[in-house]
Amino acid sequence: MKQTLCIDVGGTGIKAALVSPAGELLSERIKITTPYPCPPERLLETFREIAATFETFDRVTIGFPGLVRHGVVSHVPALSRATYGGKTDKALQTQWRGFTLELAATDVFKVPTLVANDADVQGAAVITGQGFEFVMTLGTGVGTALFSDGHLIPHLELSHARFRNRESFDIQLGNAARKQIGNTRWSKRVLKAVEAFDSFLYFDQIHIGGGNAEFLRDVSLPPKARIVSNVAGLLGGVRLWDLESK
Repeated sequence: MKQTLCIDVGGTGIKAALVSPAGELLSERIKITTPYPCPPERLLETFREIAATFETFDRVTIGFPGLVRHGVVSHVPALSRATYGGKTDKALQTQWRGFTLELAATDVFKVPTLVANDADVQGAAVITGQGFEFVMTLGTGVGTALFSDGHLIPHLELSHARFRNRESFDIQLGNAARKQIGNTRWSKRVLKAVEAFDSFLYFDQIHIGGGNAEFLRDVSLPPKARIVSNVAGLLGGVRLWDLESK
């Protein structure tokens, strides 16, 4: 039985667990606080800690909180800050841009390794495979992913588009904004964001996940919207390999 070590890198924590081919957890989930500042080598050190925790695994999937294309980092807002929620650090931003993360992680784990945007990974676990599906993750910032009839569309940083008050979806719906305005106002803002995304994506269904999705549990969502488990950030690590093979 092929075991996949699935890692979900977040702005506040890095989670990891072994997952079976059927998408079942084979181990307890471990969580390590995301270190700040976190240049590439610091993250790789954390990966080495994780590798030492799990004795055997056949492959690795890493959900990364930024834009990754062909294993190369183009943009990562959270880890380009010296402190959590702080301002962008130009030196960190430079270190991350163009970093061959998939190649470096493969060298750490010594097995085949996939690196993808964390929303893409989560989406792989929750989509139905029918129609045009949009995934939105709510955490430190906002992640997005698009799927057409079960096929992953190349990642677009849609949350960095302007939303309201000349600010992006990422800023307006991020964790800092939620804490500042409170859960009630923030929830209403999320609903407006769902409408805004639908106005130009025309999705058939939207799946809302991430750690802050829990604050929407008692909110009346549109018919096309549903809340998904945050565990999907790990379970999607298995299904992503199937999507990659297609």
